[in-house]
Amino acid sequence: MMGSEDLAYRPATELAALMRRRELSPVELLHFTVARAERLGGELNPICTPTFEAALDAAVQAEARLLSGEARALEGLPVTLKDLSLTRGVRTMGGSRLHQDRVPTVSHLHVERLAAAGAISIGKTTVPELGWKGNGDSPVTGITHNPWRRGMNAGGSSAGAAVCAAAGIAPLHQGSDGAGSIRMPAAFCGVYGLKPSFGRVPYHPMPNNGLISHVGPITRTVADAALMLNVLAGPDARDFTSLEAPAADFLGSLDAGIAGLRVAYSPDLGYLRVDPEVAHPVHRAALAFQEFGAQVEEVKLDWGNPLEMQHCLFASGYAGMLGHLRREDRDRLDPGLDALVERGLGYSAADYCRAQGERLSYAERVLSLFEHYDLLLTPSLSVAAFAADRLIPEHWEQHPWDWLRWAGFSYPFNLTWLPAATCPCGFTPAGLPVGLQIVGGRFQDLRVLQASRAFELARPWAQSRPPL
Repeated sequence: MMGSEDLAYRPATELAALMRRRELSPVELLHFTVARAERLGGELNPICTPTFEAALDAAVQAEARLLSGEARALEGLPVTLKDLSLTRGVRTMGGSRLHQDRVPTVSHLHVERLAAAGAISIGKTTVPELGWKGNGDSPVTGITHNPWRRGMNAGGSSAGAAVCAAAGIAPLHQGSDGAGSIRMPAAFCGVYGLKPSFGRVPYHPMPNNGLISHVGPITRTVADAALMLNVLAGPDARDFTSLEAPAADFLGSLDAGIAGLRVAYSPDLGYLRVDPEVAHPVHRAALAFQEFGAQVEEVKLDWGNPLEMQHCLFASGYAGMLGHLRREDRDRLDPGLDALVERGLGYSAADYCRAQGERLSYAERVLSLFEHYDLLLTPSLSVAAFAADRLIPEHWEQHPWDWLRWAGFSYPFNLTWLPAATCPCGFTPAGLPVGLQIVGGRFQDLRVLQASRAFELARPWAQSRPPL
């Protein structure tokens, strides 16, 4: 077997090629992956429900397919599934005591598509309770630790997925993003995360916040994300919001470059606070796009501050999901989530409809930018990873539930359905990762991937590995 660190951090694209050339066995790869997950699991806590035994059985079947020449797109590649994703026959807790013993009888469509393409799930990854916050802890699973420094926030809600990616526990990881839940943990953990255009990846059964929630990949390389998106994307009649057009070949078109594109750079979206240790690496990264032949211009945006509108929509969604519970059941929730539900119950139907109207007006202002520019660059987050037992960094204004202020670069692009990715772009003086967000216009997923790939080639990040 090749060196353990080399195998742990090999991209899925390379692992697939090795297996097709019979230089690596899916069984060998699964044994290695399981051993690494078991070795690092106690330190990092990224997997809440392992499925190692079933994965090893699937690896034997994958090996037979490879030997018979019937390999599928992701044949034999280990993957993790977020614990918000329904998975038939596998405990799916959603990080909540309310669902601690739930074993679904159905799977989400994206879970089915990954399995049908030959990917092998090694287990469910940790999430904050029902995905409510940008922190990697829950009442059921405790703290999931950032691999760059134990005790620091790994982000949420796809916490375990990003930790596994950064720690070399499998190459492919499924995330979902309703307010930044792919991009936040990927940025904190120094890996790549893509929130595709809304509808690009069908979501069925659709969750309560389905009209802002997107399914996408978290990986260490852009090519691996494109490989995964090739499998996840494409219409399905069960999701009436899914995009009708067949998906592009995201992997095959990845290296087209971005020469000649017009790129806007906003350090603050016109209203957000950003820590200097984050702002400086992002500024340098944005200027680097000129090296790829793009025209970069710093812009002053006048979209307005959408925070109150975001609060109404976000809190109302959780109130609709949990507000009917008896008091004794709500007392079992994460206290911050319970406070958020209470805030949501305070809005009227008229407040909610008014916020939806504000959302539409806000979307028009955002989309108008892309009449003049092909891409928008911003920080992924206002802060680097902070103490894992805090909802908000110590040096920021404290609040019982409003973490959106330090994650304000994420939610606007859920509300507007635009594709957005986070790329590792440097480190703080304390050695914690910083993320650059790349946002594309309507349906421009491929352009976002191509821009991410151009940046990755010019400023490689995959060789940066946490000190495990």
